Amino acid sequence: MKERARAARQEQQIIGLVPTMGALHAGHLALVERARRECSPVYASIFLNPKQFAANEDLSRYPRPLEADVEKLTAARVDGLFLPEAGEIYPAGFSTYVHVEGLSERLEGRSRAGHFRGVSTVVLKLLEIVQPHFAYFGRKDAQQVRIVQQMVRDLNLDTEIVVCPIVREADGLAMSSRNAYLQGEERRAATTLFRALRAAESEIAAGVRDSLELQGAMRKVLASEPRARVDYAEIVDAETFEPVVRVARRCYAVLAVYVGKTRLIDNMLIEPVGEELRVEV
Repeated sequence: MKERARAARQEQQIIGLVPTMGALHAGHLALVERARRECSPVYASIFLNPKQFAANEDLSRYPRPLEADVEKLTAARVDGLFLPEAGEIYPAGFSTYVHVEGLSERLEGRSRAGHFRGVSTVVLKLLEIVQPHFAYFGRKDAQQVRIVQQMVRDLNLDTEIVVCPIVREADGLAMSSRNAYLQGEERRAATTLFRALRAAESEIAAGVRDSLELQGAMRKVLASEPRARVDYAEIVDAETFEPVVRVARRCYAVLAVYVGKTRLIDNMLIEPVGEELRVEV
């Protein structure tokens, strides 16, 4: 992979990378499509990163449909698939980690200790190996993307992080590899996250700017679903991911909710446009 990347850069080609953990869906393929419009060659990586899973999380049952993933990437016309083994990424005696202070302790970091250390470390390794000019991430993992952006800036890496819109199912559920865990009534109940974000959107359209009122609107919807258990539902600054009192700058409404045993996340971008607020769900 490093040899191919060096050769592409020597030929002044624009390298794009779509990093994934596999179990690909239309959201991943939208990243590939965007990358193909802007780069050549485009590489995808599949690496189920053990360092970002805690001992009590779902690494052992995380879906691994490699043959189907390869078919999807072939159809999407990627120029190469980087498929390293865990021992290549984390050789014996591995002891170097990347930690983005502050951002990594909030929200997802608070609920999943060590998660972002694993994310930052593996993303840095992928960027160093593939040396892409552009790397493509989905906005569903907004906090992760923000941490990667901070890492890239702080370490002076030569990669631009491109953030792409959330891709949703027809009923609003954000596409995620973990959606495969949802069956029957749990699948229906999972749409409560999207409905909660829509409730906050309606409040914003009605002129509400107080974050507690917006959180209350989301929690009211979530509380109406007996299969849903809220981890967090907050309005946070889009740069720091600290809670805000009033929506007056670029923010996210962020959710983490258990539906049965499946933990789902979602978000809505809120940003000022003139005197108004624009919302992107």
